[in-house]
Amino acid sequence: ELRWRPKTVTKHQAEIAKILQESGWVSPGLTGPKLYMVSYRDCPECVRFKAEAFPALHKAGVDTRVIEIARADENGAPKSTPVERATVAELWVNRSWALAQRWNATPVAAWTAPGVKPADGDIARTAVIEAGRANVEKLAPLLKDNGVGSGWPLMVWWTKDGQMRACACEAPQTNRIVRKDLGA
Repeated sequence: ELRWRPKTVTKHQAEIAKILQESGWVSPGLTGPKLYMVSYRDCPECVRFKAEAFPALHKAGVDTRVIEIARADENGAPKSTPVERATVAELWVNRSWALAQRWNATPVAAWTAPGVKPADGDIARTAVIEAGRANVEKLAPLLKDNGVGSGWPLMVWWTKDGQMRACACEAPQTNRIVRKDLGA
């Protein structure tokens, strides 16, 4: 079985769904099937999927629920910036699809988070950042138990016949499969 191929989730469905639903996702508010995408801002495959697949998914009515996270430092090396943490916290708190669109339309290095409160030094917003990281940590073993590896973007959706599907959708080939599953 190819690692990149989406898997049908048969274990821990309720727990996975609860974690996703309770996360600070933003979406265009469409009424069709739901696709949860867990990503971080400068993830190359996340950017590619948003650019290539979102237009067709939105045209098909799919509600793309994006859960942005600010990755934790690794061995003392920062994996996110203060501006990224501020924006992620704002998205989780206020769930603004318009803000997410502005952020994604701006080159990473040029984004200054205009009008967004800093997360660093704000205990409540820092807690929001930590909640996002904790949710990823909770999802990983549940999805691994279903054969889903780790990687970015992490996507979970439901097919027309109600099956929960998921993948660490790093390979461009997954774009076609996800779109087909969701009728786009």
